[in-house]
Amino acid sequence: MPDIVTAAMIVIGDEILSGRTKDRNIGHLADMMTAIGVDLKEVRVVADDEDDIVAAVNALRHRYDYVFTTGGIGPTHDDITADSVAKAFGVACDYDEKAMALLAQSYAARNIEFNDARKRMARMPVGADHIDNPVSVAPGFRIGNVHVMAGVPSIFQAMLDNVVPTLKTGTRLLSATVSCPHGEGIIGGPLAKIQEAHPDTIIGSYPKYLDGTFSTDLVVRARTQAALDAARQAVEAMVAALPAR
Repeated sequence: MPDIVTAAMIVIGDEILSGRTKDRNIGHLADMMTAIGVDLKEVRVVADDEDDIVAAVNALRHRYDYVFTTGGIGPTHDDITADSVAKAFGVACDYDEKAMALLAQSYAARNIEFNDARKRMARMPVGADHIDNPVSVAPGFRIGNVHVMAGVPSIFQAMLDNVVPTLKTGTRLLSATVSCPHGEGIIGGPLAKIQEAHPDTIIGSYPKYLDGTFSTDLVVRARTQAALDAARQAVEAMVAALPAR
């Protein structure tokens, strides 16, 4: 049987929900997870609210193999992710000795004051492990199956590069695309029957509109070549049997 590994993502920040900041991390995580055979099943965007973050972390960490969070681990008063994740796990949030040393050294090397605001970036749930940050030093952390990372895309991506080698991976989804010269309204019925007949596959339809004409890309996904080929052939036969325009 194919080995299925699942993940979810929590994007944290009022700035995302207000539209002030446009998220660039969801797509990157989705690409990375697909590449290594982890199914990203759910993404939630939550405000800088402790109760909302705790609820999201607890809901998703019990449902999926991995949870990734972005945002809210900076130096300002509204960076409350570390405290919220600690509360979700029922542990204290405190200054991490190793993180304090890393940050103190980094700021000293740049002749910048290591003030109380900057020290906040060394706080994490007691018992958490570091996720190294090669861009700006301040680490993310891992506790249980939850990986907490920065929201700045370049830092998130660098942290994720350090996380990926530690993950259990599953059987990668194979895919095939069948082009259909008709819109979804024509193919909806027969496509549903094909999906029902091939339960080990995922069949998606993606409509296109060009020069006043609708068409559809039909994407078949499966974890075995045999299942993929069988469903793809059924889709191709369905498309071939449709009336010409």
